[in-house]
Amino acid sequence: MENKEAGTPPPIPSRERGLQPTLLLATLSAAFGSAFQYGYNLAVVNTPHKVFKSFYNETYFERHATFMDGKLMLLLWSCTVSMFPLGGLLGSLVVGLLVDSCGRKGTLLINNIFAIVPAILMGVSKVAKAFELVIFSRVVLGVCAGISYSALPMYLGELAPKNLRGLLGTMTEVFVIVGVFLAQIFSLQGILGNPEGWPVLLALTGVPALLQLLTLPFFPESPRYSLIQKGDEATARQALRRLRGHMDLEAEVEDMRVEARAERAEGHLSVLRLCALRSLRWQLLSIMVLMAGQQLSGINAINYYADTIYASAGVEAAHSQYVTVGSGMVNIVMTVTSAVLVERLGRRRLLLAGYGICGSACLVLTVVLLFQNKVSELSYLGIICVFAYIAGHSTGPSPVPSVVRTEIFLQSSRRAAFMVDGAGALAHQLHRGLPVPIHPVYIYMVIPETKGKTFVEINCIFAKRNRVKLAEEKKEETIDAGPPTPSPAKETSF
Repeated sequence: MENKEAGTPPPIPSRERGLQPTLLLATLSAAFGSAFQYGYNLAVVNTPHKVFKSFYNETYFERHATFMDGKLMLLLWSCTVSMFPLGGLLGSLVVGLLVDSCGRKGTLLINNIFAIVPAILMGVSKVAKAFELVIFSRVVLGVCAGISYSALPMYLGELAPKNLRGLLGTMTEVFVIVGVFLAQIFSLQGILGNPEGWPVLLALTGVPALLQLLTLPFFPESPRYSLIQKGDEATARQALRRLRGHMDLEAEVEDMRVEARAERAEGHLSVLRLCALRSLRWQLLSIMVLMAGQQLSGINAINYYADTIYASAGVEAAHSQYVTVGSGMVNIVMTVTSAVLVERLGRRRLLLAGYGICGSACLVLTVVLLFQNKVSELSYLGIICVFAYIAGHSTGPSPVPSVVRTEIFLQSSRRAAFMVDGAGALAHQLHRGLPVPIHPVYIYMVIPETKGKTFVEINCIFAKRNRVKLAEEKKEETIDAGPPTPSPAKETSF
């Protein structure tokens, strides 16, 4: 009765259900076509690098009747490796324009061009005797990765109901890890990592993109994009009916309407305005810290020196590739475990637990490396530390940030925030650093638990931390205080 007298409609109860077939298939199509091939391209050139260098040298000899010197080979191989994150940086800068003009699903479909074309070029590079095709293709694949890094989590986060947002959000990292693992398998010398098989190894990156191009058009666009940005509630409802499997949609539609009103009040944000707004200061700082923690936590250094650690434990060089495959299995198992637990334990617990395991493994590994020459048995403990570090990173720092960065921004600021985050993450891949101990402290002190909360509720939490009032609250205060007195308009820089 009180709600009726106040003119406020009673709250609509939320109806939460499990993962529906349409939502599951849409997630698999999007994640396999984008995240899987991203992970595949991250790892596909690592194990068979000697085979690729041999191709470069042979091609150079056929052209100049002499082999490359060491410096030129180092330069060309450095270009081959570094062009991927450089292309990713370029892709992350254009993704905002694409997701706004073409939609989330449309961006993913267009992005397949940047995977299929280089796959063809790399597949024919040996026949064409042109190693330049491989280097150029790595740039284009990087652009594809940069677009996928932002567009895919955005699409999955907006498709999911709030009780499944964490699970679907971690699917990006799950499929990246699966892509890395299969690249390690296919790169084994006995499979495709040999002089005859490497063109097929590189060309396989086009298969996931082709499958996505054939399947994703049959699934709906993000309903939040349709309603909030396009104002098309009928299309949004139709998409929700397919994704949720029931007709009781009022609670979710009303949540989108609230967010749409918040967006109209806040306005559409550019990157510059995002960086200048006080109301989004802590959200922006939080995704930058999470991104830096993910990229600079030392996981790349662990992977780079893993073979040295295995060799010190007595593992033969010919067998170390199989130990690497074993670490890939640990990575997959723990990432999938994180995906299952993220809705039960929450985001903060997984992040803090993951960093705790990583820190402990690093401390023990440091002691092992210092004393393994005196106590040979310690070298086996070094292998355990590497596996433990990978398990810890796969528990929280690797999969969870993609969930949090989707949740802590509203629709109006999400595009610009993802551009900042994506550009920063892929730029950091060019400069692989050391563990940064402040990340778990920051997570504990600043980042709230977002499990089970709507985007608007999360925005309110950060508004209190930013010490600002939301546009809706200001409007209510204005109504309570009566009609405002006219005042001259004041123009700001933003």
